[in-house]
Amino acid sequence: MPVDLRLVAVIANVLLDQLGLPIPAVPTLVVSGTLAAEGQLSGTEVFVGAVLACLSADGLWYVAGRVYGSAVMKLLCRVSLTPDSCVSETQARFERWGSNALLVAKFIPGLSIIAPPLAGATHMRWRWFLVFSTLGSAAWVGTAMLAGMLFRHQIERLLPRLAGLGLIALVALAGLLGLYIAYKWWERTRFYATLRMARISVEELYRLIESGAAPLVVDVRSPTALLLDPRRIPGALHISLHQVDQHLSNLPRDRQIIAYCSCPNEASAAQVAKLLMNSGFRRVRPLHGGLDAWVAAGYRVDSGQLPPVAVGQTLKVM
Repeated sequence: MPVDLRLVAVIANVLLDQLGLPIPAVPTLVVSGTLAAEGQLSGTEVFVGAVLACLSADGLWYVAGRVYGSAVMKLLCRVSLTPDSCVSETQARFERWGSNALLVAKFIPGLSIIAPPLAGATHMRWRWFLVFSTLGSAAWVGTAMLAGMLFRHQIERLLPRLAGLGLIALVALAGLLGLYIAYKWWERTRFYATLRMARISVEELYRLIESGAAPLVVDVRSPTALLLDPRRIPGALHISLHQVDQHLSNLPRDRQIIAYCSCPNEASAAQVAKLLMNSGFRRVRPLHGGLDAWVAAGYRVDSGQLPPVAVGQTLKVM
């Protein structure tokens, strides 16, 4: 029985999309739903093949997260076209929703590529991972195919026109893909541009601490990031990015505040610094290189569970 190249193309597209390449699979799944409704393609084969492609990619990312831990998340955030969601939203959602995050991950940009390795890094049991990943993949694939079936008449009128254009249609699609990648890259660049501000080096921070200047050092990593890497700068307080606004009234305005994280370009720390400066704080800076730079410089670190600061708690400078 000859292999249907259209089926192979759909499965390959889904696999590459779920591995993290900027090749959207939703349009392909929508069209495949239309073709299935018209009997030109086996809907069952498309659905099963696409779900298996999702599980294959998710499984690879799960194993990578299980083996390499936080290093995988740092790599993905470094190359992500949506670093804002990568460094500040994804782990927060995973913490709020737990395993249920896998049910909706593929519908949410940023969470889709991060959730599987995060599940592995946090040692989610593989059986539960398989169950939730399968359900989430089936919902995502099924929704896209169902859309193609529901709007098949409109898509049917469009497809012959695209086929008639031939090479022009392919070039146009490639151009749209290029524009999408360029737009996301522009968003990435703009995001980091908004966070440009004076950093403090680890050497400067070390000298401040040793001189008795007593800066307030704040670890702004998420609870999940702390779980993956419990090391911290001695004396640091833990106030995650999403909790900073709850502690504004308790933060000292007469001391230097140094925020650090373990994300690319100190994005979360810079976001915290920007928020504090917008709230009237003047002596606040992100730590250049974050925790990784501090560790690489050979300075002492503490480890173990770092309790979060309670709302209203008086913040003592170490």
